[in-house]
Amino acid sequence: MEKRHFRPYIQNQIVLFPERVDKDIAEDDPVRFISAIVDGLDLEPFKKLYYTMGRSPYHPKMMLKVIIYAYMNNVYSCREMEKRLLRDTHFIWLAGGEKPDFVTINRFRNRVKREINEIFTQLVLLLAERGLISLDVEYIDGTKIESKANKYTFVWRKNVERYRSNLMEKLRVLLQQVDDVIIQDQQAKPEVVEFTPTELTSIVEELKEALDKEPAPETKEAKAEHRKRKKQIKTLEEHRDKLAEYDQRLDQLGKRNSMSKTDPDATFMRMKEDAKGKGLAKPGYNLQIATENQIITDYALFPNPSDTCTLIPFVESFQERYDHLPTTVVADAGYGSEENYRFMDESEMDAYVKYNYFHQEQRPRYKNNPFLPEHLYYNA
Repeated sequence: MEKRHFRPYIQNQIVLFPERVDKDIAEDDPVRFISAIVDGLDLEPFKKLYYTMGRSPYHPKMMLKVIIYAYMNNVYSCREMEKRLLRDTHFIWLAGGEKPDFVTINRFRNRVKREINEIFTQLVLLLAERGLISLDVEYIDGTKIESKANKYTFVWRKNVERYRSNLMEKLRVLLQQVDDVIIQDQQAKPEVVEFTPTELTSIVEELKEALDKEPAPETKEAKAEHRKRKKQIKTLEEHRDKLAEYDQRLDQLGKRNSMSKTDPDATFMRMKEDAKGKGLAKPGYNLQIATENQIITDYALFPNPSDTCTLIPFVESFQERYDHLPTTVVADAGYGSEENYRFMDESEMDAYVKYNYFHQEQRPRYKNNPFLPEHLYYNA
């Protein structure tokens, strides 16, 4: 019988001279491109985020390479990055054999949120220097990203304003019952002044102090009156806390009409993708992206559900980032409005932006309809 021979298989063999980690990584592999790009960036702003005392931290250049390459491979979990740093040759080579845990990776990611924006700008400018893009043309489009917040944690501005107005009326009635002097002071003023949580706190303290100074009630009627006043003061405290909550909600809303309790930055808007097909409003963000030659050159998040209101601030953010406006703007009909056209005309931009009714106006039934307001004869 013929004998078979196999290659030696020794799991725990000892190597005298260790091999290079990157010997099996191709020269044109994207991981080498990422490493070279980050090596050429100015990471001086990152140094101010670290303390001069204590244990030496991981190098920010190494951490940035690992996170960028992980995102490039659709890996967003810090725990998954930690695993890759232990068993993936590409990650091991990028990290130089360092093994930061998932907590360290997450802390670094949260710490450098603002600095990452500057790194993005540096990278785009580097591509412009190499001639890959010109930064003169902006192809703009947006997409809505659903928040991880619960969709039933909505807060609507109209409801908050209505509840707050009703609460103010309850406060005036309650204060009139508790102390006539307070309500007389309010009526003596030329305009009705709304109460603030701070003012209500001082009023509650005054009422408590006055109630404590009174002698202990002896008769049944006096005890009932004493309990009634204590209950009124407690109700006043509850109204004060509710008023503070409404004021906080209005501050968080800003100019928006809605928000989520668990994610105050998210605004309720209708998403394109809905499994049930009902078009329900969900908490989310309107992400605007500008590209040129298939390379992202700018991005920004907006609370506006419609794209029309985002064009001007988005183009202005491009100017803040690169110190000049684009000469050409290309966008779909969702960005067409008189205000946007005027802005692009005054900024001397070539606007390739349709308006909402552009395609409808090309139809024969629209052109031949003499009863539309647009087709009526205007007699000056």
